[in-house]
Amino acid sequence: MQDVLSGFTIGITAERKAEEIGNLLARRGARVLFGAAMHTVPLPEDGELAAATRRVLSAPVDFVVAITGMGFRGWFEASGDELVEHLRDSRVVARGAKAKGAVRGVGLREEWTSPTEESAEILAHLLEQGVAGKRVVLQVHGDPMLEFRRVLTDAGAEVVPVTVYRWTDPVDLDALDRLIDAVIAGEVDALPFTSAPAATNFLARADRTDRGEALRKALRENVLIACVGPVTAAPIAKAGLPHEIPDRSRTAALVKLVEERLPRR
Repeated sequence: MQDVLSGFTIGITAERKAEEIGNLLARRGARVLFGAAMHTVPLPEDGELAAATRRVLSAPVDFVVAITGMGFRGWFEASGDELVEHLRDSRVVARGAKAKGAVRGVGLREEWTSPTEESAEILAHLLEQGVAGKRVVLQVHGDPMLEFRRVLTDAGAEVVPVTVYRWTDPVDLDALDRLIDAVIAGEVDALPFTSAPAATNFLARADRTDRGEALRKALRENVLIACVGPVTAAPIAKAGLPHEIPDRSRTAALVKLVEERLPRR
């Protein structure tokens, strides 16, 4: 295992898990290039989250939708025990295992968990349960999920979105630009992605700097793109780029996928 990736260069676009993924790959012999593709900005300090929480607390809630573990947990950490008590009798729906863990971690209990991390499964479940006249609190994950909300509203629900964090360009744009240039130059063998915003902004940054076409050509021809799960893969698939997804949406499984597939190429 120690040298299985020797001679390969792997680009890391993650922010939060960059060091963890980089260390796992470096221990397998890979050369690692870091270039975070996005930056997560928490919202409690600017009043937006507090305002959304006050709206949630203003009336009983029928459904609570937990989209991301980090976001759901961060919301409750910023809002306190009153929020837990207010939502105690609500029907809680979680998108995947991480969101389910966060729900239980704050002291609530989920009624249903989506088998995968596809938001469409959550939407279908809510519509099947019936949302007409219901108040639905939706913890969104940077992407405002406008279409998701529109469908629920058209079905008669009152939707209360709660945004816990938003995404911006990375703090170190130069590092991202260097990584994009390295991909275009054929110096990168694999790109593991751990979030959809990172994948989206990686492509968008290249487009904004007139390197989009060259980047996509290099990605199609030279690079193993590995996405931790179908949600992360969505912007890559939308761009028509070949990619692979591990059986389990976990960092270790993503690294294992790269470890197994890259030497075969």
